[in-house]
Amino acid sequence: MALPLTASRRTAGLLRLAVYGALLFFTWLMLLITSQYIPARPDVAFLRVKQDVAGRGYYQLAFFTHVYSSIFVLLTGILQFPPMIRKRFPVLHRWSGRVYVGLILVLAGPSGLLMGYYGNGGWVAQAAFCLLALLWLLFTFLGYRAARKGNFDAHRRWMYRSYALTLSAISLRLWKWVLVLLFAPKPMEVYRLVAWLGWVGNLLVAEWIIYYSFRKSKSEIKKNLTIPI
Repeated sequence: MALPLTASRRTAGLLRLAVYGALLFFTWLMLLITSQYIPARPDVAFLRVKQDVAGRGYYQLAFFTHVYSSIFVLLTGILQFPPMIRKRFPVLHRWSGRVYVGLILVLAGPSGLLMGYYGNGGWVAQAAFCLLALLWLLFTFLGYRAARKGNFDAHRRWMYRSYALTLSAISLRLWKWVLVLLFAPKPMEVYRLVAWLGWVGNLLVAEWIIYYSFRKSKSEIKKNLTIPI
């Protein structure tokens, strides 16, 4: 029985490395996208199609606040989940978590909500982006509050949901690439679709991970209780 268990752990470890490697790669790509907006100018990249509001000071403030803070949200979020960091470097986990929560609640979340209100694609896309921002703020706050209360099971579940929404910055672009490649729809049709697909799909994956982890933990507890002393 030892060999299958060892092989299973090795496979799980390789899968975990692949996931974190992919996260780092896509975060690097997001960093390249962010670099387009350094220095801050209202006439580059995405802002070229937002000229109706790009000249307004409050929109520029929200946009650049969101862009600059979100890259650090992605980076600090990655540090929250590896078991090695949580167990061997708890101080790093704790402080990076505080930075993650603070950036979302104070900067990235509120600015994302304002951007969502002015999102392309009409009310369908605007509703998706505003709901995304509100849930992002809510899940992050609930995760932080659970940690403060010492309820780390609830903390872990809420932070899975929070980071799933954080990753919508990546998944939205992946969905856009796939839809354009396969179906070549009109630009606004793509935008309305990815506005929802970019985060709803992530949240469903997070719920599956939470369910699987909870079931696994419950099974291990039950197994330990039945082992004779």
